[in-house]
Amino acid sequence: MNPLLKSTGQKAGFLAIGFVIMLIAAAASLLFNGSHTFTPAQVFDAYNHFDGSNTDLIIRNVQIPRMTIAAIVGASLAVAGAFMQAMTRNPLASPSVMGINSGAALAVVIALSIAGSGAFSSSQLILIAFAGAAVTALAVFSLGAAGKSQGETPIRVTLAGSAVAAFASAWTMGILLKQNKMLDDILLWLVGSVSGRDLHHLSAVLPYTIAGLAGALLMAKSVNVLSMGEETARSLGLRIGLVRTVMALLVVLLAGSSVAVAGPIAFVGVIIPHISRFLIGHDYRWIIPYSVVLGAALLMAADTVSRFILQPEELPVGVATALIGVPFFIYVARRRSYAQS
Repeated sequence: MNPLLKSTGQKAGFLAIGFVIMLIAAAASLLFNGSHTFTPAQVFDAYNHFDGSNTDLIIRNVQIPRMTIAAIVGASLAVAGAFMQAMTRNPLASPSVMGINSGAALAVVIALSIAGSGAFSSSQLILIAFAGAAVTALAVFSLGAAGKSQGETPIRVTLAGSAVAAFASAWTMGILLKQNKMLDDILLWLVGSVSGRDLHHLSAVLPYTIAGLAGALLMAKSVNVLSMGEETARSLGLRIGLVRTVMALLVVLLAGSSVAVAGPIAFVGVIIPHISRFLIGHDYRWIIPYSVVLGAALLMAADTVSRFILQPEELPVGVATALIGVPFFIYVARRRSYAQS
């Protein structure tokens, strides 16, 4: 399929439009709380003329952290999804499908079952979840590369991800059934939400996120070569094993840090790479920045909308992205099956 945007000028121009859309989504996230609506002047005064009022406290301690976390998590999940789809040549690959979310939840459940509910601070649980996500991702890629044939194959990595996800989910449910008093502590990692998070939670994993995004941009040219096929990539001198290893580590950094902070927010990593490829094709030098901008915009917009669906209650953003993502997932799966028939 030919991309919608063909010239460099068109791609750059639409990226600028995407950036404006991201800023609009950020402004909406700041101004609309669900139960309150703030003005731009109030947001400005909360930082420049802070007086300790409820309005200033909500803006500084709730709205700004929530908007920032949604933007960074959305960008990271989108880039991680793009890399996972490139590595596995599976258009439905994402951190949720490949078991990374389930691994993070299982790590938290195991830690709480051993040490007891309330034994860890929120920041400590975030690092535990990050470790669980990282170990799970490495396990999936290692299993996908195991066997007599050299290197990973798309079907083996996909099957490994599905098996690990099922294994981790089964153990998580089994432990929770035995110790259901932990349910409140684990709820974040079962549903996915940016509510109740603050910038201290983000700071625990921000270095990994920055390293992952920077590394993805630096790897874009190599991913383009790899996308041509392994034989062509080898003939061009690409060290395929090294490139795949680095890509796997970047996915660990991006997906692991995102799941650790916000829980298993699904479908961002499926939707955004497809939209990016529809717009600009398979050039990862463009897919990565497009994924950053559109992923951030999507998750901030979804989080803002989720505040109004069940007023006065809030819908977790993981549920909101699922409402968008499930039809999209089905569409991509059906379209791919028709193309192969």
